[in-house]
Amino acid sequence: MVIAKIITLLGALAQGGILIYGFTRGDFAAAGSFFFNDPWGIVSLVDVYVGFIFFCGWVIYREQHLWKALLWTAAILILGNFPAGVYAFLALQTSGNSWSKFWMGRHSREEASA
Repeated sequence: MVIAKIITLLGALAQGGILIYGFTRGDFAAAGSFFFNDPWGIVSLVDVYVGFIFFCGWVIYREQHLWKALLWTAAILILGNFPAGVYAFLALQTSGNSWSKFWMGRHSREEASA
């Protein structure tokens, strides 16, 4: 589980750093124009957002409170994999080293017996 924590933390930090770089050095409107005008840009956006929706489904499934799940979902759909990495890292931290609690959250047998 330690390796998973390191990977998610490093991934979230890398994604956060690249977001800062993109927003401070890039032209968001020009990039958006490319993505919406190029077929492969559209393919990339659909691919990324389908992945976000799959990840958000996991978040909604495992969270105990719907409002928390919806806040995480909004963050992921707006900021991408940065909040997804933070969520995964926090889920690992609060799982008590249980893969069942990490994946299943409130549905885990361990959570139900606690």
